[in-house]
Amino acid sequence: MQHRGRLVHLPPNRVWRSYPGGKTLDRLAGVADPRDSSLAEDWIGSVTESRFAGREHFHEGVAEVQIGGWRGSWREALATDPEYFLGAGHVRRYGAELMLLVKFLDSAIRLCFQAHPTAEFARKFLSAESGKTEAYHILAVRPDMAPGYIYLGFQRPPTPAEMKRMIAAQDIAALERCFDKIPVRPGDTFVIPAGCPHALGEGLFLVEIQEPTDFVARYEFERAGYVLPEAARFMGRDADFGLSLLDFTARPLAEIDRDYRCRPRRLREFGAGSWQEELIGPRQTPCFRVNRTHLGASIVRSDAEFYIGIVTAGTVTAEAGGETHRFKTYDRFVVPAGLGELRLTPEGSAEILECCPPAFASA
Repeated sequence: MQHRGRLVHLPPNRVWRSYPGGKTLDRLAGVADPRDSSLAEDWIGSVTESRFAGREHFHEGVAEVQIGGWRGSWREALATDPEYFLGAGHVRRYGAELMLLVKFLDSAIRLCFQAHPTAEFARKFLSAESGKTEAYHILAVRPDMAPGYIYLGFQRPPTPAEMKRMIAAQDIAALERCFDKIPVRPGDTFVIPAGCPHALGEGLFLVEIQEPTDFVARYEFERAGYVLPEAARFMGRDADFGLSLLDFTARPLAEIDRDYRCRPRRLREFGAGSWQEELIGPRQTPCFRVNRTHLGASIVRSDAEFYIGIVTAGTVTAEAGGETHRFKTYDRFVVPAGLGELRLTPEGSAEILECCPPAFASA
């Protein structure tokens, strides 16, 4: 594998989930008859395995990549040269672990009410270094399911005893009354802290950026006719375990908007209508970072930093290491930390979402 000086292509990496979706992902892949199925997610540049109970033998989640003429496991490629791909500072701080998981989610229904553990909880009870703080960057809402919405944090929190009763009885109407719908539209970005109860509304196509685990406590056991096996509800434990990681704090909508909605902050100007802005930084979470670059003309970058790039608008030609690549909307790629000079040229104008691991001093 001749990898130095080359961009990394990320082919589709569909992963089975317990909810239907994926019609948009089928369409992007050129499927003749796109439709919703259980392949509702695409794990982008992932080195994380799916942990869904009953499907462990499928070993889903770890992505394949293409580097020049070589195609193989992304995990294996990283292991061959972690300093080139991730950067020496990252390797000194985190070792050869990527410390990031990025996904496309394409929901045909409202997802189940759920929450995820903090890193502290994961270290104490799950023998893992990472929890699952995550973020949503909304790309589109299906026209027949608009307006889009999410649930985030209890606006009217139950007591732990009331929550346990709702779970046991599967009283979803009562559980839903603990929340208000939060309207979302394309371009919105929200951070979902670990422990915070939440659910995605139907018809959302989005990028999820998160810590690199598949830990989840699910408080709703049936969606679209599929009943979760017991082992998939609370990570193989009981309801009390699932309740123990849950944040029961009341979060009024004004507080959600202030603390969890991420507003762009201009980072640098490239000139000629091109600039980079921060969507998620240390002010929102120490777990990962997300930037967005707007391209109005050709620019040259040499950032010496790893990121997973997703073209979220337009078409971009990328030139590096003597190779030329053309990425259209929703194509994705990896920029290795050691890549060197990268020229990005839009066809008209374009946007690239840049998903980055945590900063070296912040995890």
